Formats: sequence, C-alpha cells, structure tokens
Amino acid sequence: MKAAVFYECGGPENIQIVDLPDPIIKPNEALIQIEAAALNHHDLWMLRGPADSSYKFPYCGGSDIAGIIVKVDDDVTHVDVGARILVNPNISCGVCEACLAGEESLCPDYDILAGGFAELIAVPAEKLMGIPDGLSFNEAAAVPLVFQTAWRALVTQGQVRPGNDVLVLGASGGVASAAIQIAKLAGARVIAVTSSPDKMEKAVQLGADEVLNRTAGDYWSEVRKMTNNRGVDLVVESVGAATWVQSMQSLVKGGTLVSFGRTTGRIGETNISLLFWNQLRIIGSTMSNNREFIDVMKIVFQGKLTPVIDSVYPFAKTQAAFSHLSSGKQFGKVVIQIGDR
Repeated sequence: MKAAVFYECGGPENIQIVDLPDPIIKPNEALIQIEAAALNHHDLWMLRGPADSSYKFPYCGGSDIAGIIVKVDDDVTHVDVGARILVNPNISCGVCEACLAGEESLCPDYDILAGGFAELIAVPAEKLMGIPDGLSFNEAAAVPLVFQTAWRALVTQGQVRPGNDVLVLGASGGVASAAIQIAKLAGARVIAVTSSPDKMEKAVQLGADEVLNRTAGDYWSEVRKMTNNRGVDLVVESVGAATWVQSMQSLVKGGTLVSFGRTTGRIGETNISLLFWNQLRIIGSTMSNNREFIDVMKIVFQGKLTPVIDSVYPFAKTQAAFSHLSSGKQFGKVVIQIGDR
C-alpha cells in the first residue's frame, strides 16, 4: 500500500509517500480501505518532535479516518464487508478501572489511533461506526476527533448551560469550530476569537454571537465589555501559554476554564490568588469516552452539528496539506482525499 510517512521529525518537507506492506488483520479486527483522512494539530506535534521511545519509524499519522470495510476477522459479526464507516480513534486497554467505569480516555494506557494517511489500515472492529449515505467520506473524516473532543470539553467537563457566556479561543481550529456549534446547541451565548475578517464571518455563520479579531487591539477588554464586566462562565482554551493568564482573568467568579490543547506552549502562569479567591475551576479534557463519542455522532448524523472543511488535498499533496495546517490559515478541517469515491 501507499502511505504518507516521515522517517525523522522536522517540517512538512519530511513527509513522503512510500510503499509499505499491506496490514494484516488480527483477531476481532477489520481491514479498511481508506477514502479520506483529516489532519489534526496532534499530527503536527508528532511531526515536529522531538522523537522519543514512542516513535516507530517510518511514522504514519492520521487519526480521523473514513473508508470502506474490505475484510473482517472471522469472529467479527456486527459489521459487514462493503460498509461505509468512520473510525473512533480512542485506544484504551478495556480492562482497567477507568475503562470498566466507561471512562476510556482516563485509561493509563490511553492512546490515539494513527495510520490514517495510507491506503489501508487494520483497526479493532469495535471502533467502527457506519456513516449515513448523506455524509461524504471527506465530511465523515472531518468529524471524529474534533467533535468528541469539543463535546467532552463543553458538555461533560465544562457543564455548559443555557444562558452561559462561552468564550471560544482559536475559533478557526477544528475543535473550536465544533465547540461553537455545540455551545449554541446547548443554548449558550458564544464569543469567538479568531485572526481575520474572513474567519470572523465564518465563525458567525457557525453560530457565534460575537466575534473578535485577536490581531486588532485588546480583545480581552472587549470580552469584559460584552459581559458588562461580569466575565464569561466558560473559556474553551486550546491556545495555551499565550492566552492562559488572560483566559483565567476573563472568567466570572465560579467560572470554568477547560483546556484541551496548547498550540502556543505547554507552560502557563497561574495566579493562585485569583484561582482560590474567585473559586475558579480549571479542568483538563482529552478526547472522550465511548458513550460521549456515540452521543455526539448521533447528533452529527441528525444534521444538528456540521463538519467544517477548510480544504481537501489529494493524497499526492499530503506534504502541502501539512504545510497549510502549519500556516494557521485554515478555518476548520484540512482533509486528505485518499480514495476516489
């Protein structure tokens, strides 16, 4: 099979398409012909490195996968060859205390599936979900990671409620574009922050009530004005170091900051006095559990939440797709079309 891989960490120029052996399915697995796979910032972080003992070269990224089942193990009976599917990229042991409690993303051995930037992949059949005919492979690939991440961050961890003021930073990102929609679906007022008039308009189209341009002045002061100096109830934070201090300061007393990323750095300064005096809640959030994944996928399939695709690149242009995501110019998901359907 063809696969887009890198042999050492670095920039997008290190991505190359090579021939690799076709995967062989193990017990309870299915072989998937991949039609589309979407990029995530996780793919950029892995590419940039530095490499550690967890890397196995050549490394093939890609966690958001949609395709067709071409073969199943004899013990697999709940999915059929020929079915159109997407893949739940959560990987957990299934037997630890967290997994047995239905909190798979808290598993000590938790990981995120990789290998989607290839023509074929073998995955546990239990991770497959059929996709409706009205959803294209490109759209299906734009859904799994970002919508489950946003759902857990807002609904489970952030406990978003009708009437809340929700601040979504980095609104052009895949998770943030999903978060805007989920917050609106929950009845919240959404204040989104992005970096250009074009992206601002797209955020409005997704349902944001107020949109601020981070490149045009002190947008934090604007957030305070919009809430009559009250502050917001919930900050959806993926930017990291560059916005951490202001994100905390923008919260109402008793407010919540949910963090699921650190695009600008992993070390953020925390004002401990502000934390305890304002009784703030700072909560981390990673992906979702299986129940949350099923819940949010149902809503997507009902058409109440919409995958946002910035651009689609042919498989041969995978390097260019990485470059585009790395530039930060996208709004929504960057998808690689691997098949021809």
